[in-house]
Amino acid sequence: MNGTGVKPTDAKPSVAPGVRFGRVSFVWRPWMAFVTLLLATATFLVFCLSIGVGDFPIGLSRVIATILGRGEQVDEFVIMDLRMPRALAGLVVGIALGVSGAITQSIARNPLASPDILGITGGASAVSVFLVTVSGGASAAIINSVGLSAAALAGGLGTGLLVYFLAWRRGIDGFRLILIGISVSAVMEAITTWLLVTADIRDVARAQAWLVGSLDNRSWSEVWIALWGTLALLVVVACVAFQFKPMHFGDEVAAGLGVRYSMVRAVLLLCAVLLAGVAVSAAGPVPFVALVAPQVAMRLARYPTPPMVASGLVGALLLIGADLVARTALPIGLPVGVVTAAIGGPFLVYLLVRANRR
Repeated sequence: MNGTGVKPTDAKPSVAPGVRFGRVSFVWRPWMAFVTLLLATATFLVFCLSIGVGDFPIGLSRVIATILGRGEQVDEFVIMDLRMPRALAGLVVGIALGVSGAITQSIARNPLASPDILGITGGASAVSVFLVTVSGGASAAIINSVGLSAAALAGGLGTGLLVYFLAWRRGIDGFRLILIGISVSAVMEAITTWLLVTADIRDVARAQAWLVGSLDNRSWSEVWIALWGTLALLVVVACVAFQFKPMHFGDEVAAGLGVRYSMVRAVLLLCAVLLAGVAVSAAGPVPFVALVAPQVAMRLARYPTPPMVASGLVGALLLIGADLVARTALPIGLPVGVVTAAIGGPFLVYLLVRANRR
């Protein structure tokens, strides 16, 4: 139990048989492999179902056939040109947020640590709202030259680095990281609110539409940028994650095993910040996905720390499913951020109540 009143997720992982290739060991955990396969299957089915739903409904078998390149010409136009960018954006953003949340929660050893709590999404939002609402040639030139998505990515990265340096004191303490993140997040939200209050009403409407978090009107160019950025960061995470495993036993044990834990922690935190920034730049600040996905994956996999692969799949499943509900549950379509907030808010209360009872 730590100062936040929430039980940390730093229990020692169980030892399971595995194989070793050089200095890299792979541990085989049948239950986690089964859960990961089940999540991947469920994500793919919901992904295809989301593509098939619309004014021109397409059956699941036809969607799969079209994705495999054996569909009819009409189905190919509707799926690949009209609906695929939105669905693929949901998949990429969900994976990025899920893995980002798993990294931050593992490093901070606290289930409350997520890009939402640490101010990363708040920083991205503040920069984007500033560019949208502040009039003048400089703002318009920045938006036209680098785009609002790139500005959001830069804002998230800058805020993440600020939180990291403010929390650094001969290392990173999870409790201090969360407290500083909450403080920085409050400052960014105050700046965003002030910008909205003082801006022109037309700019406010545009900024509010982005702030809610939405997958509407995604273009292939935005999807490709988010996809390649996420894939590159996931490769870095996969290469560093093997050195991160001994750190679950404590920094002293990791140092005794030859792990440069400060560098590994810094690289993973940077990847988490960039993943969250890529997600925000592609879909806006979609709330609570990075908080909920690692905790759900950890409980499904029966593992003491958030598993990164399962967390990414849960994030994708949650975001695509929420987008499907947002488009079909009510007569008027809702932004996906409204649905994820409706799910994540009660889950956050559940975490706090559960920790308080313990």
